[in-house]
Amino acid sequence: MTFISLQNNYQYPFRICKVGPKSAADKPEPDIIQNAIGVFGRWHWWVVLWIMSCKFAIAWHQIAIVFQAPTTNFTCIDPNITDPCSKDCPEHVFDRDIFTETITSQWDLVCNKHQLNNIVQMATMFGILIGALAFGVISDRYGRRGPLVAAIVLQTVAGCGAAIVPWFWLHVVLRFLCTTGTGGTMMTSFVLIMELVGLKWRTTIGILYQIPFNLGHLTLPLIAYYLRDWRFNQFFISVTSVILFAYYWVLPESPRWLLTVGKHEKAIKVLEKAAHHNRLPTAHINTDVEHYVQKKDLKVVAGGNIFSLVATPSLRIKTICICFNWLVCGLCFFGVAQFMGELGGNIFVNVAVSAAVEIPGTLISIFAMEKLGRRMTLIGANLIAGLACLAIAVVPPDPAWLKTILGTAGIFGLSISFPTVYIYAGELFPTIVRNVGCGTASVFARVGSMVAPFMAKPIYGAQWISPTLFGVFPIFGAILCVFLPETLGCKLPDSIEEAEEFGKKRKKEPKINNENALIKETAT
Repeated sequence: MTFISLQNNYQYPFRICKVGPKSAADKPEPDIIQNAIGVFGRWHWWVVLWIMSCKFAIAWHQIAIVFQAPTTNFTCIDPNITDPCSKDCPEHVFDRDIFTETITSQWDLVCNKHQLNNIVQMATMFGILIGALAFGVISDRYGRRGPLVAAIVLQTVAGCGAAIVPWFWLHVVLRFLCTTGTGGTMMTSFVLIMELVGLKWRTTIGILYQIPFNLGHLTLPLIAYYLRDWRFNQFFISVTSVILFAYYWVLPESPRWLLTVGKHEKAIKVLEKAAHHNRLPTAHINTDVEHYVQKKDLKVVAGGNIFSLVATPSLRIKTICICFNWLVCGLCFFGVAQFMGELGGNIFVNVAVSAAVEIPGTLISIFAMEKLGRRMTLIGANLIAGLACLAIAVVPPDPAWLKTILGTAGIFGLSISFPTVYIYAGELFPTIVRNVGCGTASVFARVGSMVAPFMAKPIYGAQWISPTLFGVFPIFGAILCVFLPETLGCKLPDSIEEAEEFGKKRKKEPKINNENALIKETAT
């Protein structure tokens, strides 16, 4: 680790990363954003806390179906008919001891219509998938702030509409649109944070960004406990996002994106405002930006697209490896949880406990990624999850608590993997396609979460098949991590060219009997 002295008289740790053949005279380039506004100051706190607040609603919209469409007991209104699914039954009576009204009871989604409950959940996950991908493309082309505000508005308006419409299929459509906004909010907000925070705090803030999601998951049972009608529940978790409309006035545009697409004057204004609030000098910013533009010889571009992720050999390998690991997280996290079965007892307590288990894994990933790096943390977490699941397949059925412990260990490992792949993807993809890259990776996670129920409960096969599959996928994901470069302490790549060279090994150079060159080589 070496230190670079910046113009604001602060020193920041900056790792010299391997980005291709270099001469001994090359010097590591300081990050212009960090140089202008510092690593993490008062302005950063204000912006980051505002952005993190959107994660509460993200958690609510993804998990609310647990309380809005739970398994509900029902009977035929005619006491003489014992089979409630009989064609002779004119109407069903639902147990309302826990929930006064659910999606199931609202539209009588039982018997031959019971699969429609799954349609609601698939619309939810498919909306997140489309939103992450679509808003990723939009925000790489038009900036981060505008699309983020648009995603929040879509989530709020469509979510409130889904709570009041009287027709089932219109509810499904509005729920899809609502979670399309949710998917866009997830990816765009994360990328904006990654591009604003300085190198030293990138890992910590990137992972702490996940904590509000855990807290949102944890508070959802409390909301459902007091709002036991699904319409009130859906309206509440949607209308509370109105406060986030303030993003239009509060949040800045990403100066890194502005510089990348050639909007230098706007970038300078954002950097000067941030530096002023962080009590740092601003006189040098204009000069630094001009020097940066001249040195980089940047071309003004409108943004990349999904094909850019596989346009070059090295970036193609990185994209395949990180996207597969996102698939592992979505598939195995939700699949293992479902494989363990639904817990009996109080539904509110059960969901709260499952949410609380995720928090330690998220916090541990902070220290692991700082000490071990991104690659080793992801490899270790995947191995923990994979080996635990494989063990479930071979241990005897008795005692039952043994499989429960192994399943918990698997979920714990995956709870470390999820925040790690968020950070890893945000650092691997270049600025010009960072949202597209993270959105595409998120699509793989959503596909995994949609496939998970079918793998957790296969129609045919022995009981050992599911845990074996859930064990093999994380282990294969760990193997693919070998082909990914370590990004800890490295400057974020901006262009496709930088991302292509990032992580490549340097060619061996002849020994130089120069003390300064030797020191530099050792530091590298």
